[in-house]
This record gives sequence, structure tokens and C-alpha cells, in this order.
Amino acid sequence: MMHLVGMNYEINLQTLRPRILAAVRRRVEIREIPNAFKPALDQVWAFLGKHPGLRTDGHNIFLYHHETPQIMPIDFGVEVVRSFVGEGDVECVITPAGEAAVVVHRGPYSQLGNAHRALHQWCAANGRRIGAKSMEVYGDWSDDPAKLETTIEYLLQEEGA
Repeated sequence: MMHLVGMNYEINLQTLRPRILAAVRRRVEIREIPNAFKPALDQVWAFLGKHPGLRTDGHNIFLYHHETPQIMPIDFGVEVVRSFVGEGDVECVITPAGEAAVVVHRGPYSQLGNAHRALHQWCAANGRRIGAKSMEVYGDWSDDPAKLETTIEYLLQEEGA
């Protein structure tokens, strides 16, 4: 089931598998995410530097816990290959599995809001309710913002739930 919305966003339904993250959790206002993610990820990368072999080619993943629209807990993490014992602020986090509405955003991070809006519109148009968690999976870095690729995944409530 695919549906095009707005700026050529293609929404797909996918069944997500759990991923293992090394992550630092922060409670953050949405508008503060651009200021909060780097110090948190710096801690994760420092931890991974001390524990070689935990990461191969995993991506940065932000796991959002939808508690309130204003402030929410966010796990700023990096995908790793196995579970581990947390250290300091860095914890082992397992991402949720289940049915999700997924969209790939190509372009600058400052435009991610457009993809989030497209997903919300798709869910409303298709009678699907957004669940308790969502994720942003960041593709490989490029100095050219047009080449940046971010996959946004919204866990969905089960139909009829």
C-alpha cells in the first residue's frame, strides 16, 4: 500500500524489526532537538570508541517516545550489533517492533518537518492512528544537503485497538 503526499513523499507500510542502540535519553522540547542531539551523540560515540566491536555500520537513530506534544523523551542513539551493559548516561535500548508508516526524506535536515507532516496526513487520510513511538534513521553523512537521506518510521496502533 503506497500513497503519495505533498512533496513527492511515498508512504509505505512496513513491519519493523527491533534494533539495538547505544543511546543517551534526554527529555526535550521539539524545538530544542537541534541543540540536544549532538552532545548526547558525542557521549554515545565516546562510549563506542572505548568498546570497539559494538558498532559496524549502524546508523544514528533517534527514538521518540510520544508522551506529550511539547516535551518528550528521546533516545539519541547509534545502532550496534549486540546488547551491552550501559555505562554512565549511555544505555542499551531496544527499538520497538511492529507495523509502521515509513517515509524517506531526501534533503536537508531542516526540511524533515515536511516528511513528518506527510506521514501525519497519510495516517489521517487512511484512518490509521500513530502509536507511542517513532524513529528517525539517519543515512550516511554528506556535505551536500541534497544527498542526505533520513528514514522516518511511525509505529501504528493496531487497527481496531
